[in-house]
Amino acid sequence: MATSNGLIFLTTTFLTLLLVSVQATASSNCDNCCDNYNPNRNAYFGDLHVHTAISADAVGYNVAIRPDDAYRYAFGGIANLPDAQGQITRQYQNPRPLDFMAVTDHAESMGAVTVCNDESSEGYDSEYCTVMRNSAGTNPWMMVKSIVSPFPSRDKDACGDDLSRCALGQVKVWQETQDAAERWNKRCEHTTFVAYEYSSFRLGSNLHRNVIFRNDKVPAAPLSHIEAPHDYQLWKWLASDCLDANTGCDVLAIPHNMNISNGRMFSLNYPGAWTKKAKAELAQLRMRIEPIIEIMQHKGDSECRNGLPGVQGGVDELCNFEKMEDTIFRNEAGEIEAGECYEGPGADWVPHLGPSCLSRQSYARTALIEGLRQEQEIGVNPFKFGLSASTDTHNAIGGAVDEDNFPGHIGKADATIDDRISAREGKTGGISTNPGGLIGVWAEENTRDAIFNAMQRREVFGTSGPRMKVRFYGSWQYEESLCNNSDRNVLADSNGVAMGQDLPPLTSASNPQAPHFLVQAQADPGGHATAAGNDLQRLQVIKGWIGDDGDHHQKVYDIAGNPNNGASVNLNTCETIGSGHRDMCKVWHDPDFDASKRAVYYVRAVENPSCRYTQHDCISLPEGQRPAECNDPHYPKTIQERAWSSPIWYTPEK
Repeated sequence: MATSNGLIFLTTTFLTLLLVSVQATASSNCDNCCDNYNPNRNAYFGDLHVHTAISADAVGYNVAIRPDDAYRYAFGGIANLPDAQGQITRQYQNPRPLDFMAVTDHAESMGAVTVCNDESSEGYDSEYCTVMRNSAGTNPWMMVKSIVSPFPSRDKDACGDDLSRCALGQVKVWQETQDAAERWNKRCEHTTFVAYEYSSFRLGSNLHRNVIFRNDKVPAAPLSHIEAPHDYQLWKWLASDCLDANTGCDVLAIPHNMNISNGRMFSLNYPGAWTKKAKAELAQLRMRIEPIIEIMQHKGDSECRNGLPGVQGGVDELCNFEKMEDTIFRNEAGEIEAGECYEGPGADWVPHLGPSCLSRQSYARTALIEGLRQEQEIGVNPFKFGLSASTDTHNAIGGAVDEDNFPGHIGKADATIDDRISAREGKTGGISTNPGGLIGVWAEENTRDAIFNAMQRREVFGTSGPRMKVRFYGSWQYEESLCNNSDRNVLADSNGVAMGQDLPPLTSASNPQAPHFLVQAQADPGGHATAAGNDLQRLQVIKGWIGDDGDHHQKVYDIAGNPNNGASVNLNTCETIGSGHRDMCKVWHDPDFDASKRAVYYVRAVENPSCRYTQHDCISLPEGQRPAECNDPHYPKTIQERAWSSPIWYTPEK
């Protein structure tokens, strides 16, 4: 036994030295690499969901920041925001510059925004433009009918009978978007991407995607929901006019807010595909275009939900995090009432007046599990995606996620504490929303290619705001002592796979062993005087599989830390009480592994409790001046911030 252990030690040591030598050589041979180039990859934080004054739903709330100003803010500048009267009187300093960002304005209204803000345009006085300039207008349906209808169209009064006014306006602002991204893309310092949002709210179901281009090789104009009413039409266009156009164009799309999609973001329908082969081809196209999804943003968390039919595994108390849809579905008695979603043939033609039903196909965890079944049935997993997060700010302030210093998301509509905390019916934003999250990537350097490659291979993670780092590897042979090795990530790469990938095939099907995972998390180090990062409380691995009963099965494993560590918050001051962990690492193996069943695993790193932004706002006012919502028991005063890794998949040998 001693000889065997010694051999293992010598072999591991030799392998480590060899890998370090190879990496050092690779770095030294890289003539165009950044100074901090790391073949084992660095963590970078960004926001890929940012709206400016090119978006109609920002213009209507007096947001005046354009793409150039948005990038200036993202990388350390100051934003000028409207007050409650719409006057540009508020200044907001970026406390923590981002590593990368993309402006993602709505393609559907790009041209109309130009027309409606040009007093010399013939369309300026149209009803459509009047409503756009005042989103609190008397006929807001004018603004949403083009994205709700199954037969969307542009407004001819604004755009002209031949739509040429809006077409010319779109060309102008699309060029502005590209120019701003090029000006602010500083290799090795901060990265920008040319991007836009495809904003389908087809028949009342949110089907939005952010479309991110690798470089400056982009189509002449963005394709919107108006030209492509179905998401698969967007995928086909991005493939034909970008990926396969031989122009150097590369692209991916990131779905978001599946929590309000009525089960249609991860629909099990394959429109126009009636055969197994046709379904597989559509699923392959989806995964080619959409390698990652946005698990959280200001309209809520889409990770998971308790109480969904057909989901086994008990209650996961952390699934109750930032559920904006609960406000939509809560009745006067405080109970959640939501209809059942129709998910049979032709479901994409059944209307919903906004989010009106709950489905397991509206949440990332259950979609990941359903993907395992789809792979077994048609040979392709259409839901093999990595997990990211962003803000969806409509104030053009990417990365503004601090709970203790949140200025709102949508101009004059939530410029005051009363508006940010309001639960009034019909109120835009308010207490049911949150500051949003960030996307983290593991990339060799801060460049477009390196960050885009990380997204394509799904080596990404999402956070609910803090800059905690999470890393996840899978293998069949990690040693229990790996966390004690300073080169653990080098070894993990060499002996396994990073998050976003499939576990390697078993070496011997006749003697299967449980997979081993290296799970790591680092607490947010803090970035400025008022944000000294909170401690981590625990690390979890979430596993999903399809049971013999045909249901979705899930299990949450606490693998490190302690949920009962006594950490709490002083609600009068928002001071955190108790300690946790700054760095956590664990080699974990699945104690319930069944080699015959497909499975998916991902990591959740959870902070100690801290105050939600609403509590920070409430205690900033004298007690007698606080809105009633400050004491509403339906809304939490504290939160547990978290990070989610991308998954690792296991597939049995054929």
